[in-house]
Amino acid sequence: SLKGARIDDITLTQYRETLDADSSLINLLLKSNEKNPYFIEHGWSSPDGLKVPNGKTLWKSSKNLLSPDTSITLSWDNGEGIIFYQDISVDDTFMFTINQRVKNNTNNAVTLYPYGLIRRTGEPETTKFFVLHEGPLGVFDGTLSEKSYEDLAESGQKGINIKPAESGGWTGLTDKYWMTALLPDQNEKYSFTYRYLNSSGGQYQTDFLGKAVKIQPKSEGNFLSRTFAGAKRLALFDDYEERFNVKHFDLAIDFGWFYFLTKPFFYALSWANDYLGNFGLAILAITVLVKIVFFPLANKSYKSMAKMRNLSPEIQKLRERVGDDRQKLNQEMMNLYKKEKVNPAAGCLPILVQIPVFFALYKVLFVSIEMRQTPFFGWIKDLSVQDPTSILNFFGLLPYSTSIFPDFLNLGIWPLLMGVTMFLQQRLNPTPPDPIQAKIFAWMPVAFTFLLATFPAGLVIYWTWNNLLSICQQWLIMNGMKKKPK
Repeated sequence: SLKGARIDDITLTQYRETLDADSSLINLLLKSNEKNPYFIEHGWSSPDGLKVPNGKTLWKSSKNLLSPDTSITLSWDNGEGIIFYQDISVDDTFMFTINQRVKNNTNNAVTLYPYGLIRRTGEPETTKFFVLHEGPLGVFDGTLSEKSYEDLAESGQKGINIKPAESGGWTGLTDKYWMTALLPDQNEKYSFTYRYLNSSGGQYQTDFLGKAVKIQPKSEGNFLSRTFAGAKRLALFDDYEERFNVKHFDLAIDFGWFYFLTKPFFYALSWANDYLGNFGLAILAITVLVKIVFFPLANKSYKSMAKMRNLSPEIQKLRERVGDDRQKLNQEMMNLYKKEKVNPAAGCLPILVQIPVFFALYKVLFVSIEMRQTPFFGWIKDLSVQDPTSILNFFGLLPYSTSIFPDFLNLGIWPLLMGVTMFLQQRLNPTPPDPIQAKIFAWMPVAFTFLLATFPAGLVIYWTWNNLLSICQQWLIMNGMKKKPK
């Protein structure tokens, strides 16, 4: 927009709102005359009252087209002997480069401070899920900073000020899959601020202010910064991080506490997808690799469980002998486990091993745009959302929608398959000696079926396939243990 030299109208041509080919493209930034303006602005502030451009300034453009092959220059004369320029270029993805120049034609030196800001009107609709951050964020002194829109509203116009000790840093506003970010020259120090402007329906802003640029008479000063506005693609972030020396730009993707595991997991899935041509098949392939890596640990665990199962008759005899004396029963059982060299807690190891992998895959499916609207086979058109089928209309055989029911009641085919495989796997395990514990374990497949009904389909497919592999491994081990002589 020539008014204010704002970047305020961006449509992402490779992404649509839904899987429907006719659905709307993603509109990331919105003009000032629309309902909720969302824009990026660069400029100068002057401590001496010098006339500088602002949001109402009408600039002149050297060209009508900005493209990866064509840059443009905006200019504005303040009428007092100083001309402001913005040289703007864009790459073939989502990065703008803005070189601000000031030509001082006066006989006096001037001092200006460069700034950049992102301003968004109204709090956007978010997923409001605790495992995902949406809102203001940045990296300062190499550390990720995340704030909520509520944090900004509470801080008011004064805002939350951050003055990093190190040079560089970046700040922005993120949605689940899209982000805008300011990346000033990484060789300088800046003051960053999150703030809330109580006007026009409430405006959320993140900005930076650079150090003073002194421009001598009859000379020119400049300041270069970059702006990201687009889809949060990990490989692209890694490329920008290396190319522009931006620390931890990849942290814009919320991989969470298991970042050290989730990011490699994502790249492993991408590698498998390159070979197999389907992210669903990639999930199955990576699951096999994970099972191979943990095969020795799982084998040891399953052997211990097989021994536990073989000891069930002995434990039953102990119960009949000691009666209701629980203390003596526990003592006798511990002696039996020690004698037979059985670890009763070993059966938990396969589950404990799965938890980090499960969470890593969950984060990859939930936050990675590469997984968004990615199909598997059959009825799974998007691995990042829950199975669209429902038992409530017999998986689409009955002609009515089940959207009025809570998501966890809409049990799809894959969650039901997961529940069945979990039940079969439990049948191979020894029954817990404690009756209450036994009942809890018996109901776990049912509880997990309803729980995973709302999870991304890709995650349920992983869990089901993992259960099948575990059943095969466990069955082979237990049958081998039965054939061994006492």
